[in-house]
Amino acid sequence: MKNKTYVFHTDPGHGWLAVPFKDIEALGIQDRISGYSYVKGKTAYLEEDCDAAVFMEAYAERFGQQPSYRTSYQDRTQIRYFASYQPTKLAA
Repeated sequence: MKNKTYVFHTDPGHGWLAVPFKDIEALGIQDRISGYSYVKGKTAYLEEDCDAAVFMEAYAERFGQQPSYRTSYQDRTQIRYFASYQPTKLAA
């Protein structure tokens, strides 16, 4: 998990940080992520206003630095149509 590069997906109105469930669970923050984030497969798409910050703060606390990420822009991202995040439904 340390030194991994994540992808920050954006569209004209919002952004989401794509994070594997195992990384969220490793930081013990699965219950701190809101239903405003989305999931597909074994990846959570953490909404930019609160949930991505929760992940980044927990990551920095654990590793002493912010996680690396790259940005991916799309005019019409499908992320908005993914299922809402629910910590009880994380796939192991």
